Order: sequence, then structure tokens, then C-alpha cells
Amino acid sequence: MANERFITSELNAREENFEATLRPQVFADFPGQDRVKERLRIMVEASTNRGEALSHILLCGPPGLGKTTLANIIANARGSGIKSTSGPVIEKPGDLAGMLTGLNEGDILFIDEIHRFSKSQQDALLGAVEDGTIVLIGATTENPSFEVIAPLLSRCQVYVLKTLGINDLNTLLERALKEDEYISSLDIHVKETEALFRLSGGDARKLLNIIEIVISSYNEGESIVFNNDEVQKRLQKNIVLYDKNGEQHYDIISAFIKSIRGSDPNGAVYWLARMISAGEDPLFIARRMVILASEDVGLANPNAFLMANACFDAVHKIGMPEGRIPLSQTAIYLATSPKSNSAYMAIDAALEMVREKGDLSVPLHLRNAPTQLMKELGYAKDYKYAHQYDQNFVEQEFLPAEISGTRFYDPGNNPREKEISKFLERWKGKY
Repeated sequence: MANERFITSELNAREENFEATLRPQVFADFPGQDRVKERLRIMVEASTNRGEALSHILLCGPPGLGKTTLANIIANARGSGIKSTSGPVIEKPGDLAGMLTGLNEGDILFIDEIHRFSKSQQDALLGAVEDGTIVLIGATTENPSFEVIAPLLSRCQVYVLKTLGINDLNTLLERALKEDEYISSLDIHVKETEALFRLSGGDARKLLNIIEIVISSYNEGESIVFNNDEVQKRLQKNIVLYDKNGEQHYDIISAFIKSIRGSDPNGAVYWLARMISAGEDPLFIARRMVILASEDVGLANPNAFLMANACFDAVHKIGMPEGRIPLSQTAIYLATSPKSNSAYMAIDAALEMVREKGDLSVPLHLRNAPTQLMKELGYAKDYKYAHQYDQNFVEQEFLPAEISGTRFYDPGNNPREKEISKFLERWKGKY
């Protein structure tokens, strides 16, 4: 049985066998992701029929959705060899050469957590991708636009996987109860599934994990009942319910953000500690503080944004456990900073105006006039260059005529933005 935080090695072994038994071998058996499956199936069949190399692929989405399984299904469908590795395993660019050993042209190199590759490691991989030495299938839980270098990203087809819906989870549950030799031999009664599916968070791997944990909590020979109360009670007894991608994950990050927004450094540090102790990705925490520094502190203390960015860089460089210190420092700094959401409100108001009014024409005096024809058409005519006027200010309109005078930015009630308000009042007379 489990202690407070970890299930036993025997149960881990059972879970691995359980997952292996249910792991699909063909697209048709893969749960959910219908649109992605169909696109991948068509791409694989077309490239195979034409005798062409398969496109390089990036599979993006939360953990537990079967990115590794999809890579193996693709290899099976093409009859290709496949070699798997993980971002954290590769420590320096030179290690990549050994990773390619044994692969023939057209074989698949599957890299899990490709976002963990540094830029230099991704650069080293680029050569093998460009010359067709291998077909790359990368998996990432992060946004590839931020974590994968542009030359590599541009050579890959990106497929985004979504968390599983209730129908998909129900299909997976039924398969687990019928196809696993050990589980199918037990006396199991499924009466309710709401808690089971909710706690899985749409994660196939976690659903199987929960099924196995609940089953293992019963004594041999007992009738096993799946209902909401039993699932919740037995799961809480056997394993801490912090899941980096499930409901508890979102509840705790919400409490963390709201503590900082509410200027409570004690709440911020407590929820930070909860996430760190549960193994949350520290870069996820740092990234959320960068967002908060703009959204909730904003112009009330512009240095907060600089500090949050510095925290992200520091955690990325030094890792954990030392990264906990700049995380704590930044969380406390943000919590004790004056607050303003004026920048957040301003851009949302402007976006709403764009949606409402569409693409309004740029006033002629604000347009660039690099050619004589543009000048003749009135481009840049009557534009007033602020630096040619007293104290670098001159009154002129910078919005389209249809929305002239619209105010998007409303300075917050804090010392810094009161100064901004005085500045705007002085020059524009409308703040």
C-alpha cells in the first residue's frame, strides 16, 4: 500500500504493465484526438504510398494524452524503426551523436520533452533533420513557439492534443476493465464515474493510475465498487491529490495568484511551497509571475516586470532546489508591490474596439511616405514631429477619425500612475 505521498514499487510495476496492455497499436484504437489522428493517418498513408519521407512532427499538449503512443503508432504504420529518448537525458550537444547511432535513413527519432533541449542542443539536432538522416517526432507539454528554435519549428508539422472528453475516458475505462487480464478477473462494479473522470483531469495515464490505485486499496476477494465517494476517499488515502495537470494544479496556482494580487506575501509563499513540494515545474510558476507582474502590478511598479523576468531567467539557469529562493523573493516582491491592472484593461478595451469597428483606416498624416506617389496622395502630410516643438509635445490626433478621442488607458489610483495622470493632463487636458 502507499504511504502519504508515493505508491509502492509493486504498484508502479502493475501500472506499467496495465498501461502496456492497453496501449493502442493502431490509430483506430487510440482514444480521442479524432482530428489529429485523421490528419496523421492521412499524412502517413500519403507519404508511404508515394515512397516519400515522412514530415517531421511536433506533438504538443498536456501529459498523459499518448504522445509517445502516437509516435509508436506512426512507426508501426510506416514499418519504420524508432528510437526514443527524453530531453532531460541529453546533457550536452555531443550526446546527440550517440542518440542517432543505429538509426537508418527514414527511421524515427522520438524525443520526449523536447522543450528541455537547450538552444545549442536543438541547433545540433537541426543538421540531422535538414539532411533527412532521421524523421524527428518531438513531444512537448509547452508552447513550441517559445521552447523550440525557429529553424527547427519551421521544419515540423505541429499537432496539438487536447485533454480527453467524457466519452473518450469512458471508452478507456471500459477497455481497462475488459482487456487487462488481472483486472477483468476481479469483481468490479462501476456505479458512478464523475469523480473518477474529474480527478483524471482528461489525462489517460492518470485515469489508468487512479483505477489501479483504487483497485489496489481493496483487500483480496472484496467486491470493488467505483462510485464518487469511494474513489475520492480511497484516492485521498493513498496518494496526495496534487497533480501538475489536474484540477488541484489549477486550484493551487489560482490561490497563489490571488494571494499575490491580494497583497498577502504569507499566502503567496505558502501556495508557492505547496507547488514546489509537489514537484511543480518551477518555470511554470515563474512564467505565471511574469504575466502577473504586467496584469496585476503593471504600471504601479514597472520594476516588478523586470524582476519577474529576471526570476524566470535565474530559475532557468540554476534549476532547483536553489531556484526556490528567487521564486520566493519574486513572489514576496510582487505581493508587496502596489497594484494596477490598467495596462490589462487598456489592451482588452482596445481589442474589443477592434472587434467592434474592424480594421479602421490609418489617418493619412500617420502613414509612412517612402515614395513620391505616396507623398502626392497625402501620406504623412501635416504630421507634426513632436521633437520639433516646445518640451517635445504637440497636440494631434493619433486614432482613426471614427474613434477619435476614445480613451483606452485609465491610470490607476497609485503614486506612480498619479504622476502619469498629471503628465497626461498637462499635455492632453483630458486625464
